[in-house]
Amino acid sequence: VGSNIMDMNMTQIAISVIAVMVGIGIVFGFILAFANKKFAMEENPLIGEVEEALPKGQCGACGFAGCAKYAEAVVLDPEVPPNLCVPGKAEVAAVVAKLTGKVAEETEPKYAHIRCRGGNGIAKIAFEYKGIHDCAAAKTVQQGPKFCKFGCLGFGNCVRACPFGAMSMGANGLPHVDKNLCTGCGKCASICPNHVIELLPISAKVSVSCSSKEMGAVARKDCSAACIGCGLCMRNCAHEGGVKVVDHLAVVNPAICHDCEEATCVAKCPTKAIASMVAAAKTEEKIG
Repeated sequence: VGSNIMDMNMTQIAISVIAVMVGIGIVFGFILAFANKKFAMEENPLIGEVEEALPKGQCGACGFAGCAKYAEAVVLDPEVPPNLCVPGKAEVAAVVAKLTGKVAEETEPKYAHIRCRGGNGIAKIAFEYKGIHDCAAAKTVQQGPKFCKFGCLGFGNCVRACPFGAMSMGANGLPHVDKNLCTGCGKCASICPNHVIELLPISAKVSVSCSSKEMGAVARKDCSAACIGCGLCMRNCAHEGGVKVVDHLAVVNPAICHDCEEATCVAKCPTKAIASMVAAAKTEEKIG
């Protein structure tokens, strides 16, 4: 009997505790609901209109964590310009400017350019990599399976990161960029562990498709398509400062460089690491 009475008392205590906890939960629920209603700020409907005008790529090229955050910032902060949506280009900038009453300055569209031609059969392989099919993972093993430690690793991180489907892996083991789909958001460039992707203005006439900073003999030994830093392009450039050699690598300044009628720098390059954009596009299409 004593045991039954004890069990009943314990049950009553448990029920009482549960009842108290439920009561406290209900009270706190009412308090939170009241506080939320009292202190909630009504969202500016203009934010939703701006967000609706954005391409929803969530690429982060604007500098904000997604389209919603940019929409909120451009509406509420007078210092945030309406032309930060890189994928949206001039058309979206004009819409955002109209909605927010701001002025959208013109910006030149850009696209991703692969600064490497060391694909299959061109860049020499140091060892066979059998790890995770990921550029960052491959780089942790002796800086990658190729002798050239500056070039494209070829495991497609950039392709998987592109939110607009503008990239694909070519048959040569290098990524291919579809300029018609590329928005220049830069997400591919930010994820590349070897930084072989650069954003070029659409008006760029000449590019360097190499990232190696090795001295000429070493670079050429590692990859037959490497820039060897010979300086022929620089010395034959018709526009002073259009091409320079920095750390054994040719660097083109698109603001100065113009695709000359004779394209002397392109013609003089012994490894064809420097090329006109028209020629490079045709080559990529043929290889890819």
